[in-house]
Amino acid sequence: MRWIAYMLFGVMTLTGMASYIGLAPAHADGGSAPVLEGKLPAGYRDWRLISVAHEEGDLNDLRAVLGNDVAIKAYREGRLPFPDGAIIARLAWKYVPSEENNQAFGRAQSFVAGTATNVQFMVKDSTKYASTGGWGFAQFNDGKSVDATALSGCFGCHVPVKARDYIFTKYVP
Repeated sequence: MRWIAYMLFGVMTLTGMASYIGLAPAHADGGSAPVLEGKLPAGYRDWRLISVAHEEGDLNDLRAVLGNDVAIKAYREGRLPFPDGAIIARLAWKYVPSEENNQAFGRAQSFVAGTATNVQFMVKDSTKYASTGGWGFAQFNDGKSVDATALSGCFGCHVPVKARDYIFTKYVP
């Protein structure tokens, strides 16, 4: 009877370890290593504008896409793949009508940024993030870093734009 209990304990322990290893961030190649060490980059709100967008559907938000100096230089030169050190930020806000602007225009036509939803980053490091096309992903909600599990689907969404180094946003000078 004791032998069965030991076997059951051993099987449960191994199963638990295998589950943990399967869900734990993969640090061997850095694919899921903490990006930006869980901290918002200093001064990112002062980076240059790459483009803006309105996303409809469930998200229904306004977005500003910003880039650090390395990313902006690569965009302006049309350089692909992006060099290591490039960081692209996506700031998003709820999309809301502007009653004040609509009064001035005399009709409903103006929408502005409302409540902030989140900030996302793509960080280029071709060695550290080799398993995800050289890009690491980070997201912050209310200034707090989102864990790696919540970001696990980021790269998959970017695969269709592999020819543009996994970047959706085109530069708008």
